[in-house]
Amino acid sequence: MNVTQNSISTKALFTDFKEITKAGLSISVVFSSLAGYLLGVVDFSLDSLKIIALLAIGGYCMVGASNAYNQIIERDLDALMDRTKNRPLPAGRISVSATLVIAIILTLIGLVVLYSINPKTAMFGAISIFLYTSVYTPLKTLTPLSVFVGAIPGAIPFMLGWVAATNDFSLEAGTLFLIQFFWQFPHFWAIGWFLFEDYKKAGFFMLPTGKRDAATALQIILYTVWLLVASLLPAIFPHIGIVGSRLYLSPIAAVLVFALGIWMLVYAFKLYKKRDAKAAKSLMIVSVFYITLLQIVFVADKFLR
Repeated sequence: MNVTQNSISTKALFTDFKEITKAGLSISVVFSSLAGYLLGVVDFSLDSLKIIALLAIGGYCMVGASNAYNQIIERDLDALMDRTKNRPLPAGRISVSATLVIAIILTLIGLVVLYSINPKTAMFGAISIFLYTSVYTPLKTLTPLSVFVGAIPGAIPFMLGWVAATNDFSLEAGTLFLIQFFWQFPHFWAIGWFLFEDYKKAGFFMLPTGKRDAATALQIILYTVWLLVASLLPAIFPHIGIVGSRLYLSPIAAVLVFALGIWMLVYAFKLYKKRDAKAAKSLMIVSVFYITLLQIVFVADKFLR
């Protein structure tokens, strides 16, 4: 009986840990970092596998810590929303002090692990945590500009992988940052649209106009266009006088990236036309597939050409 109870207790603790660190989100962020690393690495070797492991561990710790801090700060607001009221903190399954200890431990482990790759990687990881918890989180109840601020730490992972591989912040790293930066807007505004009523209970300002209106839908289209342009920059570099860039897309890859962008743009226009929660949710789902497939195309193009 005790063995069974301990097993259930351990499973519950693990489940709560996954919720506190938002395991699904953290893993997707780690995926972006690893994609950036594979794009930046010159000679793939056994040492590369070691860095990949360190980047995965350090990246998960840093993102998990950010999410834990966020849930500590927003625990009372989370209790007001249907989608978050059963999280460990508002549900009372774990204490604030225990969550804070977890967050601090994850922060320290993450910084040490990322620093062991190179100092710049640890620095950008630290900047990400600071902006997410100290700037983005408090702004969510004050202004729609919170999404702009949140897009900065949200765009770091793709770039972080390149910095981990090269120990340098370059044009290529900046391009990867720009791609994921513009991606944040249609993605999170779509979420803000179909969860509008739930967010409203907690007083979160997620949409640029504060309303589910034509102006918000138009901005989603605009930022999707900017995303499409940013995603094609590596293919454009040689044609605008930028030579020697290690971030490059072959013509076939560029066509695939363009097609992905058009796919997402179609759903952005559908939201503009319908302006309902269903269209917004569809756009959100497409945006997740978009960024994942785009990163796969980028990496595959590098190693196959």
